[in-house]
Amino acid sequence: MPAKKKVQKIVKPIMANGIENGTDSIPKEVHPEKGVPISSRLRSAKSSTIAEKGTIMKKIAKPQKLKPKEKEEDSESNNTEILEEDNHSPKQTDEKKLTKKKQATLKKNGLEFLEKELPDILCLQEIKSESHKIPDLNSEGELLKDYHIHWNPAKKAGYSGTGLISKIKPRDVKYGIGKHEHDNEGRVITAEYDQFYLVNVYIPNSGNKLVRLEYRLEWDRCFRNYLTDLDAKKPVIICGDLNVAHNEIDLRNPKTNTKSAGFTKEERDSFGELLRCGFVDTFRHFYPDMEGQYTYWSYMFSARIKNIGWRIDYFIVSERLLPRICDSIIRKEVFGSDHCPITLLLELD
Repeated sequence: MPAKKKVQKIVKPIMANGIENGTDSIPKEVHPEKGVPISSRLRSAKSSTIAEKGTIMKKIAKPQKLKPKEKEEDSESNNTEILEEDNHSPKQTDEKKLTKKKQATLKKNGLEFLEKELPDILCLQEIKSESHKIPDLNSEGELLKDYHIHWNPAKKAGYSGTGLISKIKPRDVKYGIGKHEHDNEGRVITAEYDQFYLVNVYIPNSGNKLVRLEYRLEWDRCFRNYLTDLDAKKPVIICGDLNVAHNEIDLRNPKTNTKSAGFTKEERDSFGELLRCGFVDTFRHFYPDMEGQYTYWSYMFSARIKNIGWRIDYFIVSERLLPRICDSIIRKEVFGSDHCPITLLLELD
């Protein structure tokens, strides 16, 4: 009897909310922020049956089905309350405030969502915290005590940062892409597993009036080189907020956003160059012509209710992994943030 294969479910959770100082802010309905995870028990893509699978997710807090007027009020706390610092609070109250933040997240059923997903690996983006202010998640009951937790905070307080929470111990974990000029913002964590590399990434936003476009394009070039070097060793899974809608089908209003961060010709061409290096956008691989499929919606103008969104969160994989990809799913029914989770089902030996 042939050996039973294991299907791994990778879920990208919901994002954290806006970055400070406006650099990564989203003009109009243009852009988002970030997060991501992985697991080994997943839900079947075509049914609710639980099978041996894995999950990569993008947010710890459970997305809740909020009434439209409640969404904007709750959104900023959903992803940032656990990890966001308070620059105005005195040091002696840090521990007390951190406890309150953790309690607030638990009240939002964050751990309940995690428990239902049972992720093998959880990848987070925009944690917005300094290392010494990140709570000890291993102490949050039985659910997280056996996870291996890694953080890559930005040097700048309250800005960017990524995290990886893995039930499976990675063979190795690296932070950044090996370029000093690009590694101060905590945007990349790479975990090496037996059969693939997982790259959790929060790609820089080009910002209002495209003030960071040149930097973004240089960052893309260095990141692309980093990924091709990894791909020469073993297959790669890239999971995160890539801050670009590749084609017109990937946002609701392409004609009016050609000069907006995330949909400039330069950013789209840069994304296309990555795909030409031997990588595949898994969602469009399965659903090349499906319209109205977005992962980010502005909090303004009831954008989510009207489905005026952008698809800027991705699972990108090495071409040779395609035979093992079972499905790539946008979890738009999950609320609680301006982003929704995405899920990748991956078959492993």
